[in-house]
Amino acid sequence: MMKNTNEKKTGRFMEGFRFLIYGLEVFGVIGFELLWGFVIEPLLYKRGVNDFNTWQMIVHWVVTCIAWGLGALLVVKECRKKSGLDLLGNIKNASFFNKDNKIKIWQWILIIIGIILCLVSTWIDWNGSKVLAEFHSRGPLLFVFQYIYYLFEVMLVLLIIIFGQTAFEKWFNNNKIPFGGILVALTWGLGHWLTKGSLFAGLYTAVGGFIFGSAYLLSNRNVKLSYVILCIMFIL
Repeated sequence: MMKNTNEKKTGRFMEGFRFLIYGLEVFGVIGFELLWGFVIEPLLYKRGVNDFNTWQMIVHWVVTCIAWGLGALLVVKECRKKSGLDLLGNIKNASFFNKDNKIKIWQWILIIIGIILCLVSTWIDWNGSKVLAEFHSRGPLLFVFQYIYYLFEVMLVLLIIIFGQTAFEKWFNNNKIPFGGILVALTWGLGHWLTKGSLFAGLYTAVGGFIFGSAYLLSNRNVKLSYVILCIMFIL
């Protein structure tokens, strides 16, 4: 009996570890932009990313989005093959509002509070509307490509949340703590600290990641709805 118990614990640990690796692989996919934007492109263009012209910036975003999309697809397929979790199938068959797993009023209230906190903090950080500020600074063409880029970034963040949440739930048998948000805070926050060169930017992003992970739980792990909520929180 003791042997079977230990085997089950070992099995859960290894299964959780596998999902953690998937989350870290997605974070590695995000890291492609560092290689592309800070190593390869400066060698090609003889200038830093902050000095790219319009078409160089568009190429940067397009290549990044393609790499992110292909990378995410590979990780999701690997997950389906080795763990049986079919995220693509779940997303295809899911609805925005699942009647069998209805979101309670108190959950909606917390989701709305999270959205308001994110929007207010963004408003303060940008001294007004982030969307309008980026539209005026980028212009219509760059604005469109940048926001497509944001959509891909949110997708990867959501994948880290899903894999991180699954991993820690396997380990601790607790589905009330936003473990996925904690993983995003540690990875995505660290990434922003390194790329922005600012500890505050990293901490700011880490807090946002924790709120994103909480929104995923509060939406009852509804991937489609979570994606829309995260887009509102992050993009707007």
